[in-house]
Amino acid sequence: MLKGAIVGFGFISAKGHHPAYLEREDVDIVAVADVCPARLEAARAVAPGARLYADWRELLARETDLDFVDVATPPHVHAPIALAALERGVHVLCEKPLTTTVAEARTLVDAARAHRRVVFPAHNYKHAPVVKFAHQIIQSGRIGTVRAVTLNTFRTTHAKGVPEWNTDWRRDKKLSGGGIAMDHGSHSFYLTFAWLGSLPTHVTAKTLTLERQWDTEDNLNAVLTFPSGYAHTFLTWTAGVRKVVYSLQGSDGALVIDDDDWELTTGKSSGKPAMEKGVIESDWMDASHTKWFSSLFDQFKAAMRSGDFVNRELREAVACVQIIETCYRSSAEGSRELPLAVDVAAL
Repeated sequence: MLKGAIVGFGFISAKGHHPAYLEREDVDIVAVADVCPARLEAARAVAPGARLYADWRELLARETDLDFVDVATPPHVHAPIALAALERGVHVLCEKPLTTTVAEARTLVDAARAHRRVVFPAHNYKHAPVVKFAHQIIQSGRIGTVRAVTLNTFRTTHAKGVPEWNTDWRRDKKLSGGGIAMDHGSHSFYLTFAWLGSLPTHVTAKTLTLERQWDTEDNLNAVLTFPSGYAHTFLTWTAGVRKVVYSLQGSDGALVIDDDDWELTTGKSSGKPAMEKGVIESDWMDASHTKWFSSLFDQFKAAMRSGDFVNRELREAVACVQIIETCYRSSAEGSRELPLAVDVAAL
């Protein structure tokens, strides 16, 4: 039985992580910390046996028998919480983005190695059933070598937080570190790594803020250059519909994903292309993504058991932070192409 603590009992913890933990027989959430008294009461209602804390520092000081901490706060405090947990010998599962700066991310990599504890990001889109299907298609070779991907993420607004505490925190740069690029960019970027089989080398980006009452962007266009091809990602909080549309263009075919629907074209080189269509229920409309969480947690658990402290997922999280940081620089400098200077694979 793994003893865990949750820091930050907002929407994603209450609706996503904690319900998934309740379905498992190998996890016991023994403590919860949150700065909002109403959220602690919400935690008490669903986890009556857990000890409650108004400060994560007190939780880490008093809970001396933890296996892991689940960090689900706004991003501005991800790094200090994760670092403090590592220093106390506790493994860390952290919501995306891992941190808001590359410097902070590298500090966590060094701490994971020094304290021999796992840092693992909640890169949950990898665990959507239709995304797993895309990976299987690539591995099968049916569309050949993937050379270009597009990832379009349409949202009608930013994800709202809980009503008891700053529901619009994602639009407040002090808390979020940035807008849609910071909040949602990781999901698109780590999928490109898997689909193009490497990390990108350069990025060109343009951010836009249409809802100007906020100090964060609500639209991002970014082009990533890879050794084997390109990726274009578009993210918006100002769309007229909630949807994801992904395309993977290969040397011998293509796969297009429209939420749960997929369309596969193969046999381009034969001159007789064939098309298949299907549906894989993936619950895209459920923003909590509870059904994807146990698959992710299984990977985290495997990393803890094997001692894979600086794991591939952690390196990819650092890569995502570097891309986000460079997107902001590119946009500020007239959308010019910029190199991704940190060799993440060598960390």
